[in-house]
Amino acid sequence: MAYTLETTVGEILKDTNALEVLEKYAPGVSKNPMIGLAKGMTLENLLAMPQAKDAGITKEMVLKVLAEINARK
Repeated sequence: MAYTLETTVGEILKDTNALEVLEKYAPGVSKNPMIGLAKGMTLENLLAMPQAKDAGITKEMVLKVLAEINARK
């Protein structure tokens, strides 16, 4: 099954291939103490948070990462 914006952060963190790609674009993100709070959130919900906007995370960026993750499946 392909990952989408409706995929939860937790699902991605459980997949070693997906996590490898995520760490490539956001080094250390899986070790961030705050990541636990986001595990149940979808990527779409995460994008809607002001903190994502403040960090410069865009929908286009997330879609690019998802495309690379899905290409590895």
